[in-house]
Amino acid sequence: MMSSHIVLRKVAKRYEKPFLAAAKISREFHRHWVSVPTTPKAFRRYVKAMNTASEKSYLVWRKDNKDLAGVIELQDIYRANFRNAYVIYYAFDGNQGEGLMAEAMREVIQIAFKKLKLHRLEANIQPDNKASRYLAKACGFRKEGLARQFLKKGGEWRDHERWALLSTDV
Repeated sequence: MMSSHIVLRKVAKRYEKPFLAAAKISREFHRHWVSVPTTPKAFRRYVKAMNTASEKSYLVWRKDNKDLAGVIELQDIYRANFRNAYVIYYAFDGNQGEGLMAEAMREVIQIAFKKLKLHRLEANIQPDNKASRYLAKACGFRKEGLARQFLKKGGEWRDHERWALLSTDV
């Protein structure tokens, strides 16, 4: 799929400097929602962890200014009869609200369903994260319910809405 505004690239060691710079600028923006590597050592561990059969990370690069706009991950990729993955995504501060992440999400959905042959993608979103809920809905995900105290974020167990997209929905 050809994109007009973004380029997806698998996370790699060569992207350490721009990633850490974007993470530093976005530290306060991400604090409540997601934990992002912020040191060279943590980034190297992240690259190693996110380039396996069960974990993939795609960096979202802007075409206009070549800046790193965000990240979309496929985590806990299961095969066999389940064929499912969790989708984790975040924009770097200053790149939200432009449709870049929606464009990237649509590309990752195609990778998940066409290349990886998955059947289901799940996104677990904190109920007060309006931007993430909007993105999931805009990309075809459907809200399935609420998982109480599902994930620990910012030192607290937080409720998450469970959103899902099936390969047959696309």
